[in-house]
Amino acid sequence: MKILSAFFALIFAMIVSAQDRVQVADEVIVTTHQTIIKGKSLAYKATTGTQPVWNESGVAIAAVHFTYYERTDLKNNASRPLVISFNGGPGSGSVWMHMAYTGPYILNVDSEGFPVQPYGVKKNPNSILDVADIVFVNPVNTGYSRVLDDKDSKKTESEKKEANKKVFFGVQADIKYLAEWINTFVTRMNRWESPKYLIGESYGTTRVSGLALALQDRQWMYLNGVILVSPTELGIHSSTSRRDGPLGASLRLPYFTAAAWYHKKLPVDLQDKDLDELLPNVERYALEELMPILAKGGFADKEEKADAAATMARYSGISEKVIQQYNLDVPTNFFWKELLREEGFTIGRLDSRYKGIDKNDGGDSPDFNSELTSWLHSFTPAVNYYYRNVLNYKTDIKYNMFGPVHPWDRTGNETGENLRQAMAQNPYLNVMIQSGFYDGATKYFDAKYTMWQLDPSGKMKDRLSFKGYRSGHMMYLRNEDLIDSNDHIREFIENSLSGGKSAKY
Repeated sequence: MKILSAFFALIFAMIVSAQDRVQVADEVIVTTHQTIIKGKSLAYKATTGTQPVWNESGVAIAAVHFTYYERTDLKNNASRPLVISFNGGPGSGSVWMHMAYTGPYILNVDSEGFPVQPYGVKKNPNSILDVADIVFVNPVNTGYSRVLDDKDSKKTESEKKEANKKVFFGVQADIKYLAEWINTFVTRMNRWESPKYLIGESYGTTRVSGLALALQDRQWMYLNGVILVSPTELGIHSSTSRRDGPLGASLRLPYFTAAAWYHKKLPVDLQDKDLDELLPNVERYALEELMPILAKGGFADKEEKADAAATMARYSGISEKVIQQYNLDVPTNFFWKELLREEGFTIGRLDSRYKGIDKNDGGDSPDFNSELTSWLHSFTPAVNYYYRNVLNYKTDIKYNMFGPVHPWDRTGNETGENLRQAMAQNPYLNVMIQSGFYDGATKYFDAKYTMWQLDPSGKMKDRLSFKGYRSGHMMYLRNEDLIDSNDHIREFIENSLSGGKSAKY
């Protein structure tokens, strides 16, 4: 009887042990692959798994999951560029750019980026793997990355959460631990000789802008380039950079025009123009005519306000009446609801090509983000299939498309100034911005304005460039833009390599 009891106790212990779902701090899987990019065959290996974050005592406190792609058909990678890729959120995994932009596999979607079945992935003939090795990094609690439980700690759960916030979940904490993590990664992979690039999307642009200086100042690692995809405001704290009031209202208008043009809501004379011809005129009007009127507020002349409302209506596809009701300062959430209201649709926040259906046609904002639900529709099955079946990474840890990182500490965000300072200190460092015209969250004209304000002196403007695309926040989902945007990265890398020139002014 005792033997039988012991047997059942052992089985129970094994079951309980099997139910523990804990990430391993330091473990990788390597697979080899063959693909064709830009018409040429190449071989590469994929290394995916975890690398620790250590505390000051050398104890692993988190497991950061990464996927590293490295060509294997080259004799020497010492001079081969390394691209370090982050997504944003904060709290978002690296899945977006990994599985739809620069990686060797992309989603099975249609040519405009909408979901199709069967779900899954296909090879990416436009990946930048032909010109650079790439590592996609999941910050703590995103993707498969996790905080490691300190079972020996006497802290309460709330005290642990507060401690984690200080180490991981804030603008400065995020930059600090990731800079250390990158140093370890570059050392382990023997990539110190390589020209290095950071690419970030959305909040990831805040992250990589801060990392550009942190890597120089704390890790003595100097970059050749930073690529900002659908950038945030980057915490630029100058009197001319606030995005509310007259400035914010003016910067919104070109986006309104692009979205209205896409949905054929502009007057015929404007609708017949191409975006490349139309948008520069709207940008000029927004800065040179609309902003001065908005700056006068309630003391603007009644007639000039009426004229401005009429012009805005022509450029936005919504009525003069509602524009006047908002005193020319139309919120984006209202625009998403209003543009197609009579047709019974809303438009997407991050990509206004997408339509949604609300419970009620009335109201001042959509019920949901139509573009995000569409993306999760295709990305979630693809990433879960890809790791298990293509990269042979098998785990019971859930892939967090969006992980628990909030509340996020945004104090001390001066990442735009960090990037400017890094550029000033490093003559090699170049910056490229990529934005979609239909992005209503991180608007393309906002991104242009950020670029203009990044270096007020204008002494480094030859190292700053902007590229716009006919899609939204993730402009690479549209096949035509996928081709162009990857080619723009190739050109950016080629143009920012030293070519043997010394780093000096």
